[in-house]
Amino acid sequence: MKLQTKITLLFFVISAVGLLLMNAAIFYFVSDFNFEDFFKRLEARVRFAAQIKIHPDGRTAAYREAKVKNLEMLDGERDFVARINADGSFKRPLNLPDEFYNTILNGNRARYDRENHFYAGSLFITPYGKYVVIAEAIDPYGYKELNELRKILIIIFIVSVILAYIAGRVFSYYALNPLRNLIKSVKNISANNLHMRVDEANGGDEIAELVSTFNHMLNRLETAFETQNNFVSNASHELRTPLSIISGETELLLARKGLDAEAIKNVNTILHEAEKLENILASLLGLAQSGFDGKKQNWQLIRADELVITAVESVKKIATECTIDIDFSELPENGDQLQTEGNMNLLHLAVSNIVMNACKYSSNQPVTVKIVSQKGAIKISVIDRGIGIPKQEQKYVFEPFFRASNTGKFEGYGIGLPLTLNIIKLHQGSINIISEEQEGTEIQVMLPVAE
Repeated sequence: MKLQTKITLLFFVISAVGLLLMNAAIFYFVSDFNFEDFFKRLEARVRFAAQIKIHPDGRTAAYREAKVKNLEMLDGERDFVARINADGSFKRPLNLPDEFYNTILNGNRARYDRENHFYAGSLFITPYGKYVVIAEAIDPYGYKELNELRKILIIIFIVSVILAYIAGRVFSYYALNPLRNLIKSVKNISANNLHMRVDEANGGDEIAELVSTFNHMLNRLETAFETQNNFVSNASHELRTPLSIISGETELLLARKGLDAEAIKNVNTILHEAEKLENILASLLGLAQSGFDGKKQNWQLIRADELVITAVESVKKIATECTIDIDFSELPENGDQLQTEGNMNLLHLAVSNIVMNACKYSSNQPVTVKIVSQKGAIKISVIDRGIGIPKQEQKYVFEPFFRASNTGKFEGYGIGLPLTLNIIKLHQGSINIISEEQEGTEIQVMLPVAE
């Protein structure tokens, strides 16, 4: 999930929760006010009912007249008066909860509502005895107002939530716009143009700090790449020259007559080690170069079948006793599905390294190279029947200078596969190994089909 979407959703959730709480509070306080107002009006009728029905004096008519003038008639309005006997018993005029009557008997105001029926009651102590007075009424207008308020709040909530989502999208877009510009600038920087820098952002916010950090990192990377590039460019001449001199002088020394057997043996050892060192140096230089050189000016469209054929022919010239079969049985009908983009020399080196290893570690037993193109990828499989790779060591075979424990009788430097992996990665591909000790190895190279 993108950061912009996360910010939008977070803004939306916070806004929705805030609006929900606000609407709930509005509805609660309005309904509480309505109920409180209605109960007060009902309690006024309780007092008038007590004055009218309990006191048998000349003021009854005056109270009745005052009630008619000052209090409007409520829907379903009724009042009840019950005398409390000496033993505390009385006839309950309405079927209401015990808690309601107990509250009255304790001398407190009692309130109760049920399905839009409201009840209020009080205890009155007079010279004529104790009385329970209860008033009942219906509040249809109050409930209607609350229902209308509920509908309005729901509509306001839905509209506000939609607006909050839109506002969140707009807010997240403009908030992350500097970050998008930064990502766009960084994507344009590669090994070919490390001299480029990200435009400095205005202000002293986190984006400006991030831009500054990127530029400092690019300064360090440019210095490191230039150092490595200089080494790769110069090491070949600086290191190969003395090695060539050593090899040449050693060969001249061997050509002299009169050397005893011990001297000849020592000179041959020097020559062999010099050649070995020169091979290691060439492999190391190739490994270093393939690891950083991402320039594409020499890249071209390459057909995988032609690549395999040329690589196999090169290996056959070196490993003349090895039989290499190329399996074209699953080639696609569309030749474009066999085309990949890359550097021909580097890919040739990578494939030939794998085929050469297959021949070497299988003691020149038959090797099969198979090409398949499917789902936008080209798979080149090299299958041998050699010594295999111990299962616990397979994860280390792409580390420089690592050699499996069962390869002691075979010459090698542990650089070929790391070099191959670097080349394949450079071409946006991957390598997979399937191997069983003493049964053989299959190395699969995956390369993308050129668009």
